[in-house]
Amino acid sequence: MEKNFKTLAPNNFKAGFSCSESIAKAAVDLGMADESFVSIATSFSGGMGARCLCGAVAGSQMVLGLLHGKYQDNTARALAKEFYDRFTKNHKVACCKVLSASFKDFHSPERKAHCTNIVEECGKILDEMLAEIKTNTLVGK
Repeated sequence: MEKNFKTLAPNNFKAGFSCSESIAKAAVDLGMADESFVSIATSFSGGMGARCLCGAVAGSQMVLGLLHGKYQDNTARALAKEFYDRFTKNHKVACCKVLSASFKDFHSPERKAHCTNIVEECGKILDEMLAEIKTNTLVGK
């Protein structure tokens, strides 16, 4: 199995990590951060507890900030916008409450499967963007 955000993050989610923690744990698994990064991501779960910003989107933004924030190359804000634009191209919104509105029970297996797909999609977008950054082909940067 290839080790990347697209494969690691949904497996982390299925193993009991929250949406934001799943992305952060993938960063740990890939050697980008230490274990404390997962704890930092915890408060972003379930739309920051208020079910607004999708935790998988928030976790992905945290990874972009970790790798490209103020003390790195300081391109994180532009990358955050690019990530958001790519995500909302498919979903129109990044709000957890809206993304999961069709599921009456937030803890249902159906909603969990839906969120697993969103975590995987965020991982895919993150993998694509990081590859584009590495090859200097990211258009939105």
